[in-house]
Amino acid sequence: MALLDPQAIALIPARGGSKRIPHKNIKDFLGKPLIAYSILTARKSNLFSRIIASTDCPTIASIAQEYGAEVPFLRDASLSDDFTPTLEVVLDAIERCDLGDSVPLCCLYPTAPLLSPQTLHQAYQILCDQSPSYVFSATEFSFTPFRSFGFENQTLQMLYPQYQNTRSQDLPSLYHDAGQFYFGLTDTFRHKIPIFSPKSHPLILSNLQVQDIDTLQDFELAKLKYKLLYEN
Repeated sequence: MALLDPQAIALIPARGGSKRIPHKNIKDFLGKPLIAYSILTARKSNLFSRIIASTDCPTIASIAQEYGAEVPFLRDASLSDDFTPTLEVVLDAIERCDLGDSVPLCCLYPTAPLLSPQTLHQAYQILCDQSPSYVFSATEFSFTPFRSFGFENQTLQMLYPQYQNTRSQDLPSLYHDAGQFYFGLTDTFRHKIPIFSPKSHPLILSNLQVQDIDTLQDFELAKLKYKLLYEN
């Protein structure tokens, strides 16, 4: 793939304090640390002049450098807890790396082994052609949320009772963030424009290309999807 914009930057936020899956960002995933897949995908895309990892963990920093990312600083602990918004981490990196104005910046999560270089190219092209606030990957809910219900105190309650007799194929499609990347300009991040703003553009992927990794079961499911996508 040709280098489309030598000014584009990839930023991979990878803190060391994962609780549900300890050391998740560097846990072995089919022979490589999980973070390696995001770094290698960014490299294969040939979109980025720099691939920067933002982490508070020296071990993650060392592994990120091994696979081709630079780690120009260690992130402060105050920006590395469970409650730190992604935008704050991106802003910290923009300032500490002295990134210029209107630079295409891709915040690429370290837990996206299913992401392909081709998807990053699609996202970048949309950013260039349509000038949205952000481009991010998304996927359709595998089953419509309009038929969901709560079950508390042995009592079932439909969240949308008006749709309980509506055929699922007659309900509108709904989508959710794939948790892989957010592509925008440094100015957009600096102005703290919400990622899910009306002017953002979701790039819709199939369920096979997406897997949130929050539990060990998710981790194993991501491995199965990876094998289906890339090992056949």
